[in-house]
Amino acid sequence: MRSITVFFFLFPILFIAQNHTQELNEIVAFESSIAEKKIDFKASMSTANYDLKYHKLEFELDPSSSFIEGEITSHYVPNEDISQIVFDLTDNMEVSGVYHLYSGAALDFTQNSDDELIIDLLQTQAAGVKDSLKVVYSGNPISSGFGSYEQDYHDGAPIIWTLSEPYGAKGWWPCKQDLNDKIDSIDVFITTPKYNSNNQENIAVSNGLEISQITIGQNKTTHFRHQYPIPAYLIAISVTNYLTYNHEVDNNGSPFEIVNYVYPESYDYASQSTPVTVDIMNFFTNIFEEYPFSDEKYGHAQFGWGGGMEHTTVSFMGGFSRGLIAHELAHQWFGNKVTCGSWNDIWLNEGFATYLSGLVIENFDGGQDFNDWKQNRINSITGQPDGSVYINEDNPSSSRIFSGRLSYSKGALVLHMLRKELDDTLFFESLQNYLVDPDFSYGYATSDEFIASIEQTSQTDLTEFFNDWLYGEGYPTYNIEWSQPNENLARIVINQTQSHESVDFFEAKVTVKLNGVNGENIVIILDNTYNGQEFYQTVLFEISDVEFDPYYDIISKNNEVTLSLVSVDVQNEVSIFPTPTTNKFKIIKPEHLTIESLDIYNTSGQHIIHTAYSEYMDVREFSSGQYFIKFYSDQGLIFKPLLIK
Repeated sequence: MRSITVFFFLFPILFIAQNHTQELNEIVAFESSIAEKKIDFKASMSTANYDLKYHKLEFELDPSSSFIEGEITSHYVPNEDISQIVFDLTDNMEVSGVYHLYSGAALDFTQNSDDELIIDLLQTQAAGVKDSLKVVYSGNPISSGFGSYEQDYHDGAPIIWTLSEPYGAKGWWPCKQDLNDKIDSIDVFITTPKYNSNNQENIAVSNGLEISQITIGQNKTTHFRHQYPIPAYLIAISVTNYLTYNHEVDNNGSPFEIVNYVYPESYDYASQSTPVTVDIMNFFTNIFEEYPFSDEKYGHAQFGWGGGMEHTTVSFMGGFSRGLIAHELAHQWFGNKVTCGSWNDIWLNEGFATYLSGLVIENFDGGQDFNDWKQNRINSITGQPDGSVYINEDNPSSSRIFSGRLSYSKGALVLHMLRKELDDTLFFESLQNYLVDPDFSYGYATSDEFIASIEQTSQTDLTEFFNDWLYGEGYPTYNIEWSQPNENLARIVINQTQSHESVDFFEAKVTVKLNGVNGENIVIILDNTYNGQEFYQTVLFEISDVEFDPYYDIISKNNEVTLSLVSVDVQNEVSIFPTPTTNKFKIIKPEHLTIESLDIYNTSGQHIIHTAYSEYMDVREFSSGQYFIKFYSDQGLIFKPLLIK
């Protein structure tokens, strides 16, 4: 009976671990593929000289056609005196007119092959003076689409959906795409036929809170309002014959809705899968802060790709697995509230979302599943010997930006290692402060700014840590040598080699588990800062073996643990007296044994002193605590613990 029970428990664990890996692989493959044809965009320097305050986006479309008509009203403030204003817009979209909003005057404009809409203002506009204009345009954006504006069908029903990361927004509306500005607020009006050809009602989706639905004749206009700063790539619309249902989040007495827009044919599956969103929302709220857009909504809108996209307040979902739900929801904090300051810093979006989905596994499924998840991430990371988390390229390719091995998996494991470096309390406190920092909150952050924020909260210099693990390439391979010189003392020596020349030594806190012959064990964390570093640990049992990194907390590969043979006889020939001591101790040894010198270490493996042998050792200048002595004798190394009161 017991063997049958174990079998049925092992199978789901294996299946769950494999499923978690498959989920992340699908997310990465999807996000890489959607960007592949859009990444050739280079930010126009002409869009950096004004600050967008507001967009009113009015779209008229039919989900059975890829054609779109739009009127985009933009309020802006110049950062310098300007006589022109430039928006990003693909040159196949036809602009029929541009108008000064207050006077109604028509403005001259040109479109060029660099996908720029260049608008001549009525006169030079002074820096700091707010103004506004309206662009009227139309076209078939699917020709520049590859997902940025997609017309398709599901179960015979037409659908339009958009997905603009990283540079697809210009394919369907005139915007500013670079990561140098967020629009302070938007209103989105989507006008569509009320019913499709199958007499099914069209339901429109966009960011923010639904304000109204107004039907005039055969058409319906749905109005959404989002009153938080948002970059262009996170603005999205979708229209099809959605069924909708809600979950309520209590939010400590200030409830808000999770609104699910799903295909009718997917309702049974989706309605069974999405309730966990409430649990994940509560979990993220508890460890970080309240959901950043709780006075509007969160939601899911089903669409035609296999992964998901974290549009602010409404993630577009190709499925409803728990891992995908967690990943996209995590982005609402890391990616949407605080957005990566450049695509080189994409790990601040994707590494975080990946790690938070891992935290869901840790807290919902338990430590063993989390260990399996970390092991799979490490196997992916170390599949190649090079690669940094931060993108050290001027014009990175989409495959590099959305690298599952580096931006997602390695970014996530670096965060986990940072957690181990700081401890849980300080790690989560640091992230909480990062999220509310006025320099980043609802804005942008770079990797250096993130590091400075974490260092400020933790009061820890993390320069070496991030130089090695974030900016450096590759990973270490560890060789752990251990011995038990006497029944109460374990000695551990750590050496490493590096897979890439960009890092000469990976500093890290590493975990070692000492196992006893009768089932005893002790787990110790060693702060490894140089090759050949020695650590000593008091033990109360005979050691059978030593495990390095038993919980997969460090990025490494091909590690070896070896037993160093130490003569027990010679160890017993030397003793120290008294121990504990307060000021000095005597070294007691036989005459035939010669000791040339000795080293003293603290419990952190820090080398305190190297000195020549003397029968009496003065330790009055030492702090109280546990120490370990290594004697260099003519019969080998001898190790002894020392306690100073």
